[in-house]
Amino acid sequence: MKEENIVKRVCKELGLTYKQLGEKIGVSESSLRSAASTGKISKQLQKAIELYLENLELKKELEEFHELKKMLKKWTS
Repeated sequence: MKEENIVKRVCKELGLTYKQLGEKIGVSESSLRSAASTGKISKQLQKAIELYLENLELKKELEEFHELKKMLKKWTS
């Protein structure tokens, strides 16, 4: 089975337009639109999207850690 185009998949999963994703990773909307339609994803674009997703996940984990920290402070005081 062919893997789904990462540009299309990420935009769909995150509810972003090509323009919005492009702004977040520093790529033009037209470049993303072209990559989405042709399936030709450069290694740089692939890596930029992967790093963006990793960054989102790390931010989520950090937020959860801060919430846990707040609860622990509350329980110990």
